[in-house]
Amino acid sequence: MSKIKTAWFCSACGAKASKWIGCCPSCGEWNTYQEEVIQRTERYDLPVGKKQTIAAPVAVQQIENADNARVATGSVELDRVLGGGLVAGSLILVGGEPGIGKSTLMLQIALRCKGLRVLYVSGEESAEQIKMRADRIGISNEHCYILNETSLENVLLHLDSFAPQMVVIDSIQTLNTSFIDSSSGSISQIRECASILQQWCKSANVPVFLIGHITKDGSIAGPKLLEHTVDAVLYFEGDRNYGYRILRSMKNRFGSTNELGIFEMQHNGLREVHNPSEILISHRDEPISGVAITTVMEGMRPLLIEMQALVGTAAYGTPQRSATGFDVRRMNMLLAVLEKRCGFRINTKDVFLNVAGGLRVDDPVADLAVVCAILSSSVDIPLGQKDCFAGEIGLSGEIRPVNRIEMRIAEAEKIGFDRIFVAKHGIKNLSDRFGIEIIPVVKVDEIAKKLFR
Repeated sequence: MSKIKTAWFCSACGAKASKWIGCCPSCGEWNTYQEEVIQRTERYDLPVGKKQTIAAPVAVQQIENADNARVATGSVELDRVLGGGLVAGSLILVGGEPGIGKSTLMLQIALRCKGLRVLYVSGEESAEQIKMRADRIGISNEHCYILNETSLENVLLHLDSFAPQMVVIDSIQTLNTSFIDSSSGSISQIRECASILQQWCKSANVPVFLIGHITKDGSIAGPKLLEHTVDAVLYFEGDRNYGYRILRSMKNRFGSTNELGIFEMQHNGLREVHNPSEILISHRDEPISGVAITTVMEGMRPLLIEMQALVGTAAYGTPQRSATGFDVRRMNMLLAVLEKRCGFRINTKDVFLNVAGGLRVDDPVADLAVVCAILSSSVDIPLGQKDCFAGEIGLSGEIRPVNRIEMRIAEAEKIGFDRIFVAKHGIKNLSDRFGIEIIPVVKVDEIAKKLFR
């Protein structure tokens, strides 16, 4: 009887150790090491015609540029995130919270690829459940095939005989290989299955999507293992209380990581949102104080979002500071600037800030809109419904210019705004092709006088 080999793995980052360690030296987490069986037999061998040959060193000048023709997936938003479409032989990891819509998204992609033979491997749902979801989505594709299997060896046999042109694995945590004696979803199983699938997709030159679950802290299980194995890492995120979903690219070897795709969850699946600015802005019959519109950049896409502020007298002496979708520390800094540079007494008032639509804003261009919303709520005077704000605020109260100002102004003009307040020093070389009124400002107190005079 052979001796069972075990090792200790960190469940947070996947680091390996020969014994139990209290604190992981890789990620710093405590009590995350778990013992797993790593008894290994023989590896899976690719077919004879697909085995890799021994590589030889080649000079850079002698390497011919490969024709990486991209294949459209039928989803404009996904193609934008991937950098223009699928690259043959790429391994793509799609992660997200349970129930956020990962399986729905990938099933829609599989059904929309009309000209490709797609194999959808499901280890979590039966074929009848997937058929019910496909009927609800309302997209038919005779070249999309469903395979219910959790054994990696059986999946590879079907891949070799079926010869698909695109593969979806739902999910990588449900696959297991007989080469590893540990249970499905363990670190060693995930590493081995992802490694074998990577070897297959590179040799067969077929793109493969891997759906991965995330841990309680919001990261994909075994992230350090899969992150280096796959070619692209996509996060599908959103608030359960809202219907909007955002697909972000955290890693992409064949494109930019600054792009994102926006979807809306409906009863018949995910609908692509091509113009999210009109959806993220509330439509009201009458103006309301404490509301300001700003234009932020999510990757290369400008978005108009609504900043909502509520300022009231502190009932219990100690003022409250709360922000949803915005950094509360940055909000406190902006409040200090208003106190010092503009003379507004807000230190005895409660301040609540919210980003409409359930989004999170990290772009400093929202500073000007945040300040204007707080001032509007403090004096209870509504801002103009056709006014937009774009500017970063420094500690001295100056309004600093932001990047890609022309794209932000063009987006505000397209949605129908009449005026946009921007930093004066950021529009020196700005073209005069815009039909929207551009109002330059230098100081915070200056814009306060223009808005509330």
